[in-house]
Amino acid sequence: MGRFTLALDRPLIMGVVNVTPDSFSDGGQFYGAGQAVEHARRLVDEGVDILDVGGESTRPGSSSVTAAEELRRIAPVLEAMAHGAVPVSVDTSKPEVMRAAIEAGAAMINDIYALRQPGALEAVAARDVGVCVMHMQGEPRTMQDDPAYGDVVAEVKAFLDERVAACAAAGIERDRIVIDPGFGFGKKAIHNLELIRGIPALAASGLPVLAGLSRKSVLGKITGRMVGDRIHSSVAAALVAVARGARIVRVHDVAATRDALAVWTAVEAQGMDRNGR
Repeated sequence: MGRFTLALDRPLIMGVVNVTPDSFSDGGQFYGAGQAVEHARRLVDEGVDILDVGGESTRPGSSSVTAAEELRRIAPVLEAMAHGAVPVSVDTSKPEVMRAAIEAGAAMINDIYALRQPGALEAVAARDVGVCVMHMQGEPRTMQDDPAYGDVVAEVKAFLDERVAACAAAGIERDRIVIDPGFGFGKKAIHNLELIRGIPALAASGLPVLAGLSRKSVLGKITGRMVGDRIHSSVAAALVAVARGARIVRVHDVAATRDALAVWTAVEAQGMDRNGR
């Protein structure tokens, strides 16, 4: 990831910084530049491993914004955070935004379209940054209309394998690539649950799997709770994903997730001595 090298000997936490007025999870809470930067700094204080900054909502039913507007939204966060101690990922699908973000110091590009837009592969391949390629059926505006699969795990895996091959053909080394099954992106609740169970099959590729389940609608269907009251189910989902092989979890509630993963890691790695240290 650019000037950063992240080990995967423990689960990593990617913290969400939405600089949008209409994201499903925080409803524009951090839309202002000052609010977004303050939030990013708070996540760093809470122990985040990667900051993921986005300037365009990708919630179901959302519409695209121009590249200029997307850049205007994320620029203050990049200026404040991209040269700090924590790598900054930029959540975008537009090649022009990718190039500008990398120039501004972004260490990773997180693309829900898996670098399928014309020029996206070239924008990333030429620079030594990390990439996250995600599966999505359809597009944000229509993806939840009526998603259907024969075998969701097999179909998602086949898509991700194809995109990884496309990345390799473009000159993107495997140690720069993360794969994301795209929970909630063109999937019904049953598909999301099947994908969680199928994480080991995705992880068998040898590439790190990123799981973005935080506050998603599947958790609301399970618990009956609204978006702002899903911290406990989100932490549980992160733990379940990690237990099945995910190496990065993309979350809104960094401190709670960090504490839960610290306990899980200590148990799994027998991380304390007999004196409790």
